[in-house]
Amino acid sequence: MLQQSCCCLLFFIYPFINTVQLSFENADSTRFVGFKNYQAIFTDPDMLSVLKNNLLWLVFGTLLTVGLGLVIAVLVDRLKVEGLVKSALFIPMAISMVSASIIWRLVYLYRPPDQTQVGLLNAILVFFKLPPQPWLVNTSVNTFALIAVYVWMWTGFCVVVFSAALKGIPDEIVEAARIDGANRWVLFWRVIVPMISPTIGVVTTTMIINILKTFDIVYVMTGGNYNTDVVAVEFYRQLFTFGDYGLASALAVLLTLAILPVMYLNIRRIQLEEGGQA
Repeated sequence: MLQQSCCCLLFFIYPFINTVQLSFENADSTRFVGFKNYQAIFTDPDMLSVLKNNLLWLVFGTLLTVGLGLVIAVLVDRLKVEGLVKSALFIPMAISMVSASIIWRLVYLYRPPDQTQVGLLNAILVFFKLPPQPWLVNTSVNTFALIAVYVWMWTGFCVVVFSAALKGIPDEIVEAARIDGANRWVLFWRVIVPMISPTIGVVTTTMIINILKTFDIVYVMTGGNYNTDVVAVEFYRQLFTFGDYGLASALAVLLTLAILPVMYLNIRRIQLEEGGQA
């Protein structure tokens, strides 16, 4: 127990306190500036764009991975092709974020209209006589193009977890609902979703934490340029590119404070469930 407390103090508490301290100091940590760094995050237009992108990731990334994972798991549940579908969707999980980002950079690759399109997506557009698009440069779609990579990677995880939860629903409950006249829509919302709501909570929490820490996809595919920057990438740039320890620490603290409540709620819910079972 003492050893665990020492490790927690050494590897989490002390670095966190030190980061908080740095967040109240100037770029080279020689002068106390109060809340100036935090003020810059919520007033600077570039920083507000970063926060907006993180919000887009949080909303669409979570909804798409959890929503698609749940729908696909329900549709293929107990079908002969269930194993094949789950395996195909889970394969991207075996690829690192960096490798997946490189693959999708080739998918989104753009060349001028007078040249041959070697990017898969633009080649398909040209085949159907449509103009190729600079997917990673066009600020109106590039963030969503990056989110699509994350969805491609993590939907399979959601499908597998939800599928396991569906197997735990007693057949008697489903049959009773059907006998009472419940159609598929009612069965989904009134029976399946409530029965696996704890699993939905765990998966949603996992996706939220992953998305708040998003770094690899954005850094590899755009480097945060073209208005695709997110908090984790901006933290990295401020620290290692610009050497601004104060602003970088403030961003790190902000990211930690955003993640901690989600983790606490998830842990609290698990404790309540275990207490109810006991």
